[in-house]
Amino acid sequence: MGKVALTAAGLYAIVLLRAGGTFALGWLAGAGARRGRLAERMSAPKFRSVERAIQRWGAPVVAVSFLTVGFQTAANFLAGSMHMPLSRYLPALFVGGAGWALVYATVGIGALELLARLFAEQTAIGAGAVTALLLAVGGVMVYRRRKTAKTNRNTAADES
Repeated sequence: MGKVALTAAGLYAIVLLRAGGTFALGWLAGAGARRGRLAERMSAPKFRSVERAIQRWGAPVVAVSFLTVGFQTAANFLAGSMHMPLSRYLPALFVGGAGWALVYATVGIGALELLARLFAEQTAIGAGAVTALLLAVGGVMVYRRRKTAKTNRNTAADES
């Protein structure tokens, strides 16, 4: 079995377990909410209408969510909490998960091979590229934290 196929198979198993687990947690949370303080709101006609729409048409959203960053967990949890039937959810999980695994396996292996080649040919250039990447990621993280902290301070000041 080739490198890409083996990596894709491993990632596929991981995404099926992770996304399926997120769906199951959503299912349990939805069931608990239906018995708790939210039960009255969840039985409202508007909510039931949204729930039926998600149950019926949510599978394509779940499948496409695997090609996004950050939305797939929310889509799987929402599908579970809205009790999307397994007959609709599982095909979306299998198709979307396969796409996710294939993309990450091919792009991931390509990126690792590129880094390996950079280090093998020009250790200084490879180390510089990795350092620049890490600094860029760190800079973005610091910027976002400061922006969030500033927003939180402004919100707190507005509420006073």
